[in-house]
Amino acid sequence: MDLGIAGKTALVTGGSRGLGRAAAMSLAGEGVNVAICGRTRGTLDATVGDLKALGVNSVGVVADVSAPSSLDALHNEVVASLGTIDILVNNAGGSGATVNIDDTSLDDFKAIFDLNLFGSYRLMELVLPQMKEQAWGRIINIASIYGRESGGKLSYMAAKAALIAATNHAGRSLAKTGVLVNSIAPGSIKHADGSWERYERDNAPEVVEAFISQNMPMGKWGWPEPVGDMVAFLSSDRAGLITGACIPVDGGQGGSLF
Repeated sequence: MDLGIAGKTALVTGGSRGLGRAAAMSLAGEGVNVAICGRTRGTLDATVGDLKALGVNSVGVVADVSAPSSLDALHNEVVASLGTIDILVNNAGGSGATVNIDDTSLDDFKAIFDLNLFGSYRLMELVLPQMKEQAWGRIINIASIYGRESGGKLSYMAAKAALIAATNHAGRSLAKTGVLVNSIAPGSIKHADGSWERYERDNAPEVVEAFISQNMPMGKWGWPEPVGDMVAFLSSDRAGLITGACIPVDGGQGGSLF
């Protein structure tokens, strides 16, 4: 499907592997020039090579999204390299080590919000003026089913729920400007070096099989490409009537009716 976004410029945070890489590759497959950021130069360079092989311009920037004050420099470097950012994909995130309220300090809680919420918000602030000026823009925030409903770790669940809420409010308030803002709530997606691959490696096969049986209606882990393709669709005019939404890509794993 030709989504009509060839020649646009996208920034995908955490774009060197996993869901971010899948999003970057799906966008590049539609002819979008893609900037990615991450914390490891070698992984960034490898993914940039794969993106360029699809015939688009690409750049990789070393950046830590959990330090929102550093994101102005990231934004400036991407614009200098590829031009105005038309599509922002806030994918970088993580759940941290602590699980429950009795082992999560306030500093731990804030750190997960920095990574999953405040960095995304700062990048939204940075790209919005030009998107509004050109009356066209797309912002896609990668949340989680554990932001839509109960599950996972305390701070991660709270941060992703806040991201979904901020996305909804921004989407509604910007609806007349031509800037559409949506979120995606992936389920348990297995990819190289991801948390579910580590879970599979660190637990006995019967434990893994029980988790999949109890939680995954399809009887298997999710995989990154459907998330990436949903990002590409939401970046296009084919999704022109969708804003403020949170779309699950979870194989039926989530139990929410909404």
